[in-house]
Formats: sequence, structure tokens, C-alpha cells
Amino acid sequence: MDWSPLWISLHTAVATIIVVFFIGVLLAWQVERLHSETGKIVVDAVITLPMVLPPTVAGFFLLYFFGNNRVLGQLIYEVFGVRIAFSWLATVLAAAVISLPLMYRSARGALSQVDHGILEAAQSLGMTEWRIFWRIHLPNALPGIIAGGLLAFARGLGEFGATAMIAGNIAGRTRTLPLAVYSAVAAGDWEAAGWYVAVIVAICLMVVIGLNWYLYKTKKELER
Repeated sequence: MDWSPLWISLHTAVATIIVVFFIGVLLAWQVERLHSETGKIVVDAVITLPMVLPPTVAGFFLLYFFGNNRVLGQLIYEVFGVRIAFSWLATVLAAAVISLPLMYRSARGALSQVDHGILEAAQSLGMTEWRIFWRIHLPNALPGIIAGGLLAFARGLGEFGATAMIAGNIAGRTRTLPLAVYSAVAAGDWEAAGWYVAVIVAICLMVVIGLNWYLYKTKKELER
């Protein structure tokens, strides 16, 4: 039984959530600061688009831009000496693109719930936007942001379509758990596929239970 897909998936999911957590929160904060409602709608649609597109379509765009023979892929190789396509970095890139909208939407929803009266009072006292974000916006929105982070982690763990397109299905290198399930079924090894499925379900179930427990504890603390 090859358990390398489990470690590849976990490493990918951890790296993904580190990336999308900060990018998603900052994007959500910047969109919330926009004064134009039309601008908010357009930017929100662009950021959210990967969440509603078929993952293979998102993977096509990633391969189109980051492929080893494409301009951006070649530029990255020439500058950093790194090949993106069909490497472990490609699994992170695919998972990040697919899970970022979920992180962004959760963060934006949490940030929009912060009392605007408090924010206006802080502005009237001369606090900078950056300080308001760190001292008021972020602490008040943190429960929703953490909830979004947990969901994004689970989404990154289960990414399949975009990963298959940009990273391939290379054993011991880019074969994540979802790809391992597909490969095992294709090879007729239902026992291995069953084990991989059980691991994915167990991890995702723990994430959801942890999320529900965290939200329950947060709710209880707010009611005190």
C-alpha cells in the first residue's frame, strides 16, 4: 500500500492554506474598502469565478499560463530556476486557485459583519486604515475567517480536476489522495481505493467537526 499520496496531500493542503489565508483576507479587506458598488461586484465576480468553473477549466488556464513551454512558465524558470507544471508546486497552485474563492468569500462575509459604527469612530480618532484593520477589523472577524480557513483546507485537500491538468498524476510526486483514488479504481484495485477514500473522509470529517466545535465555543463565549 502506497501512502505517499497522503503525505503529498497533507503537505499540499498545509501550504495551500498558508497562501490563501493571507491572500484571501487581504483581498476581502480591499474589496470591502471599495466605494464603488459596481467595482465590488466586478472584482468579487473575478475572484469567485474559479469556485463556479469546472476545475478542469481552471486547470486549463493554469496550464496555459504556467506550462513549461508557455511564456510565464519559461519566465519563472529563467528567473527562479523552477518548473511549475508537473511538479509539487503545481499541486499547491491548483489547490490554491480552487480554494481561494472559498477563503475570500468567508473572510469578506466576516469582515462585512463588523460594526461600521466602531470603524467610523476609530477613523474619527485618527487611526490609519491599516491600524483599524489589525486592531478592530481582524479581531472581530476572526471567527468567520478561521472557519473559512478550515473549509479552504478541506477543499484544497480534495482538489482533483485542476491538479490533474497542471500537475499530472505522477506517483510519489504529484499524486494526491483524490488522484490516487482515481488511479486505484482505474487499475481495478478497489481495496486501495477504499483505503484512500476512508482517509479522505476521515480527515474532512475531523475538519468539519473541528469547525463546528470552534463555532459553538465562539458562540458560547459571545453569549456570556
